[in-house]
Amino acid sequence: MAMFRVGLQRVAQVARLQHQFAKGLTISRLHTNSVLANQTPLGSFHIPRPTRIVGLNSLSDNKGARKVRKRVGRGHGSGHGKTCGRGQKGQKSRSGNSKPGPGFEGGQTPLSQVFPRRGFKNPFKRSLQPLNLDRIQHWINTGRLDASKPITLREIYNANVVRFKEGVILLGRGAHALTTPITIEVTKASTQAIQRIEELGGKVVCVYHNKLALRALLHPEKFAVLPKSAQPTNTKLRRFYANPEKRGFLASEIKESYTPVSFNFERVPSHQISSEAKH
Repeated sequence: MAMFRVGLQRVAQVARLQHQFAKGLTISRLHTNSVLANQTPLGSFHIPRPTRIVGLNSLSDNKGARKVRKRVGRGHGSGHGKTCGRGQKGQKSRSGNSKPGPGFEGGQTPLSQVFPRRGFKNPFKRSLQPLNLDRIQHWINTGRLDASKPITLREIYNANVVRFKEGVILLGRGAHALTTPITIEVTKASTQAIQRIEELGGKVVCVYHNKLALRALLHPEKFAVLPKSAQPTNTKLRRFYANPEKRGFLASEIKESYTPVSFNFERVPSHQISSEAKH
């Protein structure tokens, strides 16, 4: 009797497995058929049918395109009333002071105020571009500078010997390389450079130019009338350009023997300058 029951249980188990297998095969076939039915033939396209009618009354932005403004202070029922989400007291709850500025150290004396400042920034300081004698001789040898005429800051700028913004200081590096006597007008000059040029029979004159005078010298085409060049403004500069040892253009010895070409003692029309340059 027990063996008969075991046999019935095995038969029922086999029948149950066969039923589940047949059911799974049918579902897989139905899925395959639906996929094949949805596939479009090669070279064609399928336009899905609209699910809703589009009208002026149904136009709206995409979801997330517009963000609802956070309205605070509208009662505690909104969740953002009274303290408006800032909490109770503290620095972050105060209006206009949620983020301290750089250097703030919580109220104690900042490090920038603990130590005193030293020195100052000189508003009259000029950054002069150095120019050496060997470079001038190289430019003369290559024909980019004319040694028969006075060499001013304009010739130096146009020949691209050096690039400068406030002036040029003449230095004596490569003094042995300079073999041509020249007449040159610069902002400042060293003692060695002056000595070498005068040994060859040349001349060095230091001329003062402020920003306006230097711009008029380098770009006269931008002026209808070239302005009168300004004199040195402070005592230190007046003493320097009146010193004959520095070959300043205000020294009496220099005034008697040479008149600077790059310094306008009077207002000059720019067309007169261009016509003189042509001749």
